[in-house]
Formats: sequence, structure tokens, C-alpha cells
Amino acid sequence: MDWKSFIDRFESMTCVLSVEKKPDGGYGTIHIVTGTESYINTIALAAGGVDLDTDKKVEFVPNSEYTRYIPKDLNFEDVCYQCAVLKQPIHNILRASRYPFDIMVIMMPLAGDDERYGYCTFTQVFLPKSDDNLLAQNISQQTALEVINTCIKLREDKPFDEIMQEVIEDIRGICDADYCSVLLLDDSQRRCQSLSEARAPESGIVWQTKVEDDDFYDLVQTWRETMAGSYCLVIRDERDMEFIREQNPKWYRSLTEAGVKRLVLFPLIPRGQFLGYIMAVNFDTENTQHIKDTLELTTYFIASEIANNRFIDQLKTLNMTDMLTGVMNQNAMNARIDALGEAGAKAPCSMGIVFVDMNGLKNINDNQGHMAGDQMLKNAAMILQSTFLGDDIYRVGGDEFLVLLRDTDEADMRRKIADIKKKAGLFENVSFAAGYCLLNRVGDIREALSEADARMYEDKENCYRMHPEMKRRA
Repeated sequence: MDWKSFIDRFESMTCVLSVEKKPDGGYGTIHIVTGTESYINTIALAAGGVDLDTDKKVEFVPNSEYTRYIPKDLNFEDVCYQCAVLKQPIHNILRASRYPFDIMVIMMPLAGDDERYGYCTFTQVFLPKSDDNLLAQNISQQTALEVINTCIKLREDKPFDEIMQEVIEDIRGICDADYCSVLLLDDSQRRCQSLSEARAPESGIVWQTKVEDDDFYDLVQTWRETMAGSYCLVIRDERDMEFIREQNPKWYRSLTEAGVKRLVLFPLIPRGQFLGYIMAVNFDTENTQHIKDTLELTTYFIASEIANNRFIDQLKTLNMTDMLTGVMNQNAMNARIDALGEAGAKAPCSMGIVFVDMNGLKNINDNQGHMAGDQMLKNAAMILQSTFLGDDIYRVGGDEFLVLLRDTDEADMRRKIADIKKKAGLFENVSFAAGYCLLNRVGDIREALSEADARMYEDKENCYRMHPEMKRRA
């Protein structure tokens, strides 16, 4: 077959691909037989302008393996196999982070002279990179309904963790998988977090039991490089596992030790922000294409919802945090006190309240400036945090702090108050006045607050009598 004469009839960026057939029904090497001039010109761009092996300028060589020009990509190989060997026409959108564009692909099976190979055309059209291109794919009615059901659940008025658990259970059912998970990465803490996971009855998967280990975080960081910019990774059989063994031996060992034989892995990247992965382990390979289509669309909506939820949490944190000292602010205190004071609400009788006021802050602001006063407050918050470990600390005014203690008694509160006053001596100009009350002495949270506040002002007056120079002069 004169493939060159055939392909020159095309005006679009098109090539002829050959896929080696295997006796077991699988496939071997995939070659770019020939291509139009416009397609061949893209080869140099795909390879970065140089040969990946020799670092010399790329020259197209007919019948070369495709990996001469682009990184090995199991998703690309899958569509080539479907078209060239299984004789299925393909119309799809291929997305890869290594390119600044998406690629619309049209593939048609071809009859060839050599029965050892299947052949197909591969026509590509570059599209602006956009999440909207997801919707341009040909998806089945079943896939559309499953994605819609997921989107409806994501908008339900329930706690986010509960919604995500329901969603991942549904995904496990769609994939008929042993295990599914949404895995998030926290780069600042070098930790992974399993946001939600679902296991089949008697699932033997143990891979996720160490998600919070540093070693597991380091391993997960290698996944993106192994995926080589592809929008997903699908491991269906031993051949695909061999690809993982060659590219990432450490990950291969982790998979095999955990009993992972098949894997679908999609990165969560809403609006260019990498969050983590969604995965299905030991899924039904007879339903691979449906699983890929469903997960691709579902992942987009899940990633967006996770990003939105994080943003809302960040807003809540900002609304409840004192930006100067890092402790909670008066909004957070009011919410907590209101909850404890609600009718029927019963605060633990072992709860303690400590009011703390900064002696001499106004005098410092007047004589040394507000920067010195701010530093004084930061030092004070640091002392409180180091002393009241695990307790709730609030900055409730310009120079006042409130601490709510759990499982305490009066002796413990007196000891901690003495401790903060001792630590204050390590810092210039830091001085505390403090008062306390144990909730079971009065029974009502607001009465306890009033008593602790009164004791604090008594302590403050005693301090000013002993150190009148600290008191602000009119």
C-alpha cells in the first residue's frame, strides 16, 4: 500500500498509524507510518524541537515508533488499538497538561496489506484549552445520567464529607471496583488525606492505610511524572503494569504489595490548581470505556466542588481568626458562647474560663508606637498558646484574650495563670492581668464569664497600684 500517496490527499494534520497485533488479542508497538506535511511539522513541536534520544534536530522517519516523538501514553495507545485493531471509528477530545491546547481527534480504521498490523488514520485539530471541551465528547445516555446524578448529590444540603462519601460509593458501584478513593495532597504539611473512600465487601486492598506517611506523600509526588502530562492513567492488565514497572519501579512495588492489579487514576485540577486524585482500584475491565468517560466528567465536577468547599473554609477561617496574633477572634468567641448558652445546651462542668488583659498596652502604643504594641500582642499570644495547649484561645478586644479550658479545675487554672505571668518576664513590656472561673461554680456560661472578667480587673488594679508607671496617663 502506498500510504504516502494516500495521506497526501488529506489537507488536515493527518497521519497513518500502524498497530502491531498480538495473537492473544492485544497489541504491540505503534508506529507513525507517514503523515501530511502539516502533521509532520507538529512532530518537532511535540518532541520539543529535538530528538528525545540523540538531542539532535527532529527529522521525521517513516514507520518510527510514536514514542520517538512523544512520551509513552497508555490513553493514546488505547484509542489507536480501538480504531486500528478493533475497527472502531473514534471522535474524541484528547487533553494533556504537556500541551497548551486540547486536541480534537478523528480516527478512521483502514484496511492494510499486512495482516500483522492494524491501520488507521489519525487527524488532529488544535482547540483552545478549556473545560468546556469536556462537553464536546460523544458520551452515552447512561454516562450522562450517572454524571447528572452525581452533580445533583454534590449540590445537596448536607455536610460536605457526607456528600463525598455518598459520591465515592456511587463511583465504586459504577466501576464495580474493589476500592475507590478521593486522595488530597497538602504540600505545606507534606501529607496526603483520604477525603472519602469506599471498599467492596472483603476487599483486600491495604494500599491506603499509610496515606499520612511522609514516604507515601513522596510516592504520590511521582505519579504526575509517570502520567507524563496525560489527563488520566488506566492500568488494565499485566502489560500496563509492566509500563508502570519500567517508568516507576517504586510505585509498581507499592501497587503489587497492596494487591492492585487494575487502576483508573484521574488528577483533580480545577482551574489549574492541583488538589490530588480520584481513583478506582481493580475495576471491571469489560466496562473500561464507560468508566473512563464517566470518571472524566465526574472528576471535573468533583474537583470544582472540592475547590469551592476549600475556598468557603478559608473564608470561614479568615472570619474566625485574628490576623495579628493567629488565635481565634471575637466572631469565633461569640459563636461558641452562643452555642454554649442556647436553651438546652449543657456545657461540661469541668470547663474553665480565663480572661487575660495586657497591662500597659495603651501606654506602649502612645510612647513606642503601634508596631511595638502589635509585637507585644504577638508575644502575648505566643505565651498563651504555649501554656494553654489544646484549649481555645480568643482575642476578644484590643488588649484582651479569653481562654476556654477543657477538663480543668481551679488549681490547674491558677497554675497556668502563674505560668503565663512567669513567661511574660522573658519578653520586654509583656505583662498579664488574669481572672478565672470554673463553670460548675455558677452553672451558666455568661455568669462564669462575668465572674472571670471581674477577677481579671481586680488583678489589673493590683498591678497598676504596684506599677503606676504602666498605667496610661491622660
